[in-house]
Amino acid sequence: MIIGIGGISTGGKSWIAQKIKDYYRNDKTVSILCQDNYTIPHDKIPRIKGHIDWEVPKSMDFDRFFRAIVKEAKDFDIVIAEGIFVFHKERFVELFDKMIYFTLKKETFLERKNKDLRWGKEPEWYIEHIWKSHVLYREQQEVLDKMLVVPGEYPVDLDLIYKYVDS
Repeated sequence: MIIGIGGISTGGKSWIAQKIKDYYRNDKTVSILCQDNYTIPHDKIPRIKGHIDWEVPKSMDFDRFFRAIVKEAKDFDIVIAEGIFVFHKERFVELFDKMIYFTLKKETFLERKNKDLRWGKEPEWYIEHIWKSHVLYREQQEVLDKMLVVPGEYPVDLDLIYKYVDS
């Protein structure tokens, strides 16, 4: 089974990927692939105001990410591919057996992103740019209709997600 998990930055994609892996720990082998590890070379990523712009599809190496998913699917019972652009290309949507999409209210996003120090403290203008990019590049409704859409605000309904993945 190949599961795609997408949605806004800080929405809960990595967290739920790990929860699903833990859920199956005694029954199945699970691999998690994070799209953040499949960007194009940093010196080729577009920039905005001199800042690397991770928030545009042009920053991703979709071919390498796709090949990695297909390769992992040969060695693991479950492969989870997660990232903000995981559903951006139709071939990914067609590859996934299950798709989960996390949403957030803007206030929750801003609160979480201001606390997110994985890449250092981001300037306020860039945090706003992340939100605007999400709005610009988020999935179209016809794609969202094919997946489980989950509010990322706490508490996340883990039982709903497990039931969906098991179905």
